Amino acid sequence: MYRIVSKKSLNPTVTQMEILAPFVAKKARAGQFIILRASEDGERIPLTVAGYDREKGTVTIIFQVVGGTTECLNHKNEGDFIPDFVGPLGRPTQIEGLKKVCVVGGGVGCAIALPVARALHEAGADVTAIVGFRNKDLVILEDEFKSYSNDFHMMTDDGSYGKQGNVCVPLKELLEKGERFDEVITIGPLIMMKFVCATTKEYGVKTIASMNPLMIDGTGMCGCCRLTVGGEMKFACVDGPEFDGHLIDFDEAMSRSRSYADFETHEREDACNLFKKEVE
Repeated sequence: MYRIVSKKSLNPTVTQMEILAPFVAKKARAGQFIILRASEDGERIPLTVAGYDREKGTVTIIFQVVGGTTECLNHKNEGDFIPDFVGPLGRPTQIEGLKKVCVVGGGVGCAIALPVARALHEAGADVTAIVGFRNKDLVILEDEFKSYSNDFHMMTDDGSYGKQGNVCVPLKELLEKGERFDEVITIGPLIMMKFVCATTKEYGVKTIASMNPLMIDGTGMCGCCRLTVGGEMKFACVDGPEFDGHLIDFDEAMSRSRSYADFETHEREDACNLFKKEVE
């Protein structure tokens, strides 16, 4: 059993938890993920390692409440336990040799982008961070990004905070001004990553995209995270989750991702009704 050391609401739909898992914390690296079950009879879901403290033996996860399992997990509180918490899994972000990097995060994907920015910063790289959200109420991890960035850009779709526009606006402006990055790393909604990669391809800048949004089982057995990279079939969970963004078939990936939207909504509604009945 794994104890929830702390719980914090980052915005109305996103929660941060710190889990006591010493063996996972000892090995975890930026870009990797864990698999957990919120209950003994629950489904297994993958969540990215948003942070870790090797001395305390804790791993931080950040999740958006979108389905039945995340709804169940969100009803747990500090001091409660999670039955299964396995990892770290997946290939870690490759940061060796990178001197100047732009990290582009969108929405809850910023929870994945943050440990990457932190790892690069701690390795001595010059980090430019661009983060985007729909509006001010959904902004998360702003102070944390600022602490690990040499240059920080906040964007909101409606202009209610930071500057108005999507993440491609400042990215294109920087590239047009002559900024040259060893690599751009993008993590967020598939549609956002598609256009980030399209922008950087125009300037010949190597771009890595994290395909975490596709993962379900996390072990390669379910086949749900199949994607085409450079004309070859890959699995986001075992071959990635990071790939060369210029080689990913994003249209195929987005089509696959939409297949589970109705199921997730239905499962979350069932979980909500169950908790309501327990309270009554």
